[in-house]
Amino acid sequence: MIDSFRCAIRSVGRKRGRTLLTMMGIMIGVTSVIIISNISNCGTAAVCNELDGLGMGGIDISTNANGYNTPELSADELGIVRSVKGVKKAMPLMVINSKVDYRGISSDSIVWGVDSSAKSIVSLNLLYGRFINDMDVNLSSKVCMVDQEFARNVYHRDNIVGKKISISSDQLNDQYEVIGVLKTGSGLLQNVMGNYIPNFIYAPYTTIQEAIGSSNYQQIIVRTDGVSNTDQVEKTIKTVLNQNANTTDGYDATNLAKQKDLLANLLNIVTMILSAVSTISLLVAGLSIMTVMLVSVNERTREIGIKKSIGAKKSAILTEFLLEAAFISLIGCIIGIVFGTLISWIGASFFHIAFSMRYDIMIYVSIMSMATGLIFGVYPAFKAANLKPVDALRSE
Repeated sequence: MIDSFRCAIRSVGRKRGRTLLTMMGIMIGVTSVIIISNISNCGTAAVCNELDGLGMGGIDISTNANGYNTPELSADELGIVRSVKGVKKAMPLMVINSKVDYRGISSDSIVWGVDSSAKSIVSLNLLYGRFINDMDVNLSSKVCMVDQEFARNVYHRDNIVGKKISISSDQLNDQYEVIGVLKTGSGLLQNVMGNYIPNFIYAPYTTIQEAIGSSNYQQIIVRTDGVSNTDQVEKTIKTVLNQNANTTDGYDATNLAKQKDLLANLLNIVTMILSAVSTISLLVAGLSIMTVMLVSVNERTREIGIKKSIGAKKSAILTEFLLEAAFISLIGCIIGIVFGTLISWIGASFFHIAFSMRYDIMIYVSIMSMATGLIFGVYPAFKAANLKPVDALRSE
């Protein structure tokens, strides 16, 4: 076996140019698989983080209107939700589509009415100024927080604390003072969707209630404790709220964490499909390996005859050629993994996405490339092993 290893390594280095070109087929196939899997993995993680920043990691509670009795979401219901086991925090939420006017420019915006717990429930990261506090909520202050992208588009700088913007809609029509500038998440959605993503403005929910003349909430956003079963918490919230309102289906609770997980699973399936499709290039590389090995058998026919005449067994010849095909695949696979990882890292850095690798895909593509080399190396190896010594020695 050791002699077979030595002969296989020596044969790989004999025709270096031809061997290198054959390795490049495997390398390109492996590189494409690694790039697709790594970039898809990074994109999935970035999308999930972005959705977490929008509150997609919790439970969204709303009402179901019916013809006889439409339940309410008020301070009483908020207190009930907060008392449910497994609920870490709960926040009232008001949402209004509006226009924001600033320096003579008007743009579509979504105004989120929140309270002081928004920084932890929807994962807001403050860059400048301060968050909305309890005093702002109690006084229904006309203050707001904007994101970093909004500040740059308007004033071409990040810190615009103290500036005033005009928010107008069917219910809102007033000026609001900017008290904080928030980090614009990973920037992924803005980079991908561009102008299709509206500006996000955050104001005290009581200010929105006062403007539309309502004391109720549109929604309640819940953040679980991370230990309890989210599905069970969702069912418990619906049950206690319906019991309190003396109804059976007056409230609806949407498990946003489950929706996020479903999206992540869908993206993972897409990644696996694209990775599987890209492995087709490994089959093409396998054909080139078989071609090169057949040429090698023809070139080394006399050498094979000499080995057989001095006692080399069929198994030894077979092993030598199979190991040669395996070495070509292995070296090409290693180079492909290195290049694929490097290109993936550069791509993730360019889009400012945290880089992460799919080690399972790396193992999968390594097994596939080795299997490809061995499978397509079987025929040339059998052809070499079955050569008759007399015929082999007569060849020129």
